[in-house]
Amino acid sequence: MKSAVETLNPTRVRLTVEVPFEELKDSLDAAYKKINQQVTVKGFRKGKIPARVIDQRFGRGAVLEEAVNDALPKFYTEAVNEAELNVLGQPEVDITELKDNETLNFTAEVDVRPTVEIPDYSGIEVEVDAVEISDEDIDKAVEELRERFASTSPVERAAEDGDVVTIDLEAKVEGEVLEDGVASGVSYTIGSGELLEGIDDAVKGLEAGGEATFTSELKGGSAAGKESEVTVKVTQVAKRELPELDDDFAQLASEFDTLDELKADSRKRLETARQFDQATQAQERVLEKLLELVEVPVPEKLLEDEIRTRKHNLEHHQLGQMGLDLAKYLEIQGKTEEEFDAETREQAVKGIKTQFVLDELVNKEKLNVNQEELTEHLMRRAQSSGMSPDQFAQAVVEGGQVPMLVGEVARGKALAVVVEAATVKDANGEVVDLEDEDDAADAADSVEGGQADASAEAGAEESAKADEKPEA
Repeated sequence: MKSAVETLNPTRVRLTVEVPFEELKDSLDAAYKKINQQVTVKGFRKGKIPARVIDQRFGRGAVLEEAVNDALPKFYTEAVNEAELNVLGQPEVDITELKDNETLNFTAEVDVRPTVEIPDYSGIEVEVDAVEISDEDIDKAVEELRERFASTSPVERAAEDGDVVTIDLEAKVEGEVLEDGVASGVSYTIGSGELLEGIDDAVKGLEAGGEATFTSELKGGSAAGKESEVTVKVTQVAKRELPELDDDFAQLASEFDTLDELKADSRKRLETARQFDQATQAQERVLEKLLELVEVPVPEKLLEDEIRTRKHNLEHHQLGQMGLDLAKYLEIQGKTEEEFDAETREQAVKGIKTQFVLDELVNKEKLNVNQEELTEHLMRRAQSSGMSPDQFAQAVVEGGQVPMLVGEVARGKALAVVVEAATVKDANGEVVDLEDEDDAADAADSVEGGQADASAEAGAEESAKADEKPEA
């Protein structure tokens, strides 16, 4: 077999392959054997039909087609390995010449990972928010905790803001009651905004047994997005009562004996959360600076696949769970379809560039991933997906996604290397030492995953496709 490589652009090549016919022998034998198992010819036992009879009855062309489709993946892979190409996705194969008992010639166009030159990144400087906790922040945190320990008691009066009402609902569209538009015994806090628009005005002023009808656009269900006539009946009005902010509350709501100790713990928790946010912000801004320094050509087909993946995930997973379609989502966001497409494309380009640059950094810095790091990352991913670690690990293994997870960890480590070399200051001009942050590594994973999550899926898809059999 002979092969040659022609560079079409920085991210795409054309392989030209010439295969002597004798190298097709194994595939021809396999083709005859396969056809033997699929057909019957009178006078011959199944599987014992001579090759010449198969040629006469079914045509030599059918045998050649089967043999070529069987042989193409092997010759394509040999050509890729011989040229030391880092291919992305499936090739577009074109058989240029097939002469029986003479030769097989074909071309294969395929995207390749571009060459990325990593410049000196030690001079990167970024600014992040300062970690500052005010008394108002502490008061807000304690108040939120207080809200969680609120109690309710029924009252015999009209419902007011902040009351908890128990209600029955019935929704009609065009005069017909919806099958999924009836609910009883729903608990609702007036003013929370958790149900339908207009319900607060409808129930305020009603006592138990009172009823009102209002018009509202349904948020979910079979008639999501449609105007509905909603009848609401109040069956109970209850007043929310907040516990006193004192030492007794601290003992009720926490492991602390005094309110001062509870507030001190709230401050510490807020500082930890803000430090993590600060580390994540540093990672994001350093990454943006790094991408500005590097020229990264993006394969067009990979980009289109990435855009399609992102749109699919949004429409069929995120929006589907909320009972929205893309048109309604864009209306809520105040965006046109053109603006959405441009934004999605920009995010996809950034995700792919991020993956290419960080992968090159992994190679340049000779970064490895050990079992402990992989396990910790798997645990975090399982938690974010809502699955148990065992379930997530099983899904990863069965889906052949272990290399994808290893890549995510390695890229997180690569980004951490760049951040360590960068100068990070807060808004007050103070240098931020991220090495002192316990969550710095988690932040690196978070940023890298956020940039390349959809692209990680595309990257896994890319690895899988590279192993698929190309067919003419």
